[in-house]
Amino acid sequence: MKKSLIALAVLAASGAAMAQSSVTVFGVVDEAVTYVNGADNWNGINSGGNATSRIGFRGVEDLGGGLKANFWLEAGILADSGSGQSGGASGSGLEFKRRSTVGLEGGFGEVRLGRDLTEAYKATSRYDVFGQVGLGVSRLWADANAVALTNQRVSNMITYVSPNISGFKAAVNYGFGEVAGENRDSRYVGAGLTYDNGPLSLGLSGERSNRGANSNLTRDVTAWALGGSYDLGVVKLSAAYRDSSAKIVSGDKNKAKGYYLGLSAPVGAAGEVKASYNRYEGEIAGADKHKADQFALGYVHNLSKRTAVYGTYAYIKNKDDGALGQTLGTAATLKDNGSQHGLQVGIRHAF
Repeated sequence: MKKSLIALAVLAASGAAMAQSSVTVFGVVDEAVTYVNGADNWNGINSGGNATSRIGFRGVEDLGGGLKANFWLEAGILADSGSGQSGGASGSGLEFKRRSTVGLEGGFGEVRLGRDLTEAYKATSRYDVFGQVGLGVSRLWADANAVALTNQRVSNMITYVSPNISGFKAAVNYGFGEVAGENRDSRYVGAGLTYDNGPLSLGLSGERSNRGANSNLTRDVTAWALGGSYDLGVVKLSAAYRDSSAKIVSGDKNKAKGYYLGLSAPVGAAGEVKASYNRYEGEIAGADKHKADQFALGYVHNLSKRTAVYGTYAYIKNKDDGALGQTLGTAATLKDNGSQHGLQVGIRHAF
């Protein structure tokens, strides 16, 4: 009898604990047939033409008194090959390099530790109507550039996100370089300020990434960006600007900046059309400036809440005989005039 009562008590306590916590498994599988026309054409299947393929686990535990604990583990997947080499992963196996954080949240906001997208990136890249994926992606925030750009994700970070105050939210990141005796080496510092109220959305960000033994950067990079959107109902307009500079050994700076304009509009109850224009500009210290223009047009049709089919066309043209070297992101090389065309048709399923 006593054992039965003890067992019931344990089950009751366990049930109470489970009622206050939750764990969710989530993910996306997205693949597209892609063709890019350049000096050397490329065709094949890409992972993530409309949304990045991924799998993740996230959870929240209610600690009482308005305080909650949370965790988030997310791994990128190259669905076309089954590889886990996505989101910064170094090997072919599954690595939680897209996000791996644990934190506390409450009335004060949220504090979390671990690897994540930077708040500077989140504050302004959200205005890309192509969601920072596929052939139409805006390359203002790209991880790699011949001139100067920072990383989208940073490891070993402390992040603070403020509560929403009349539409305003502020967030800051500090990424430890973890180089013995050199606190500045490989260090990251960044911040984002956002405002969301009805149809209007605004974002402003600034960041600094230092080179060092634990960084993939070869120069110290400083960047700032701003963006915004306004939803008119029949069409949503968006725009962004980003400016970055990298200090080289001589003390001079390599520079990169870009402008972005985008729009999206609903088509019936299940469709959405998207279009964007990007101008990229780069300047190597002591050399001429180089430019590139990119246009993209896309359509997404939702077959259900989880499944969609889509198509994207993109065109990029580098000025100055292709000196800037901006491409549509495949193995295809630029034509002699610095241009490429690309077409992508795919399917996305979320779970």
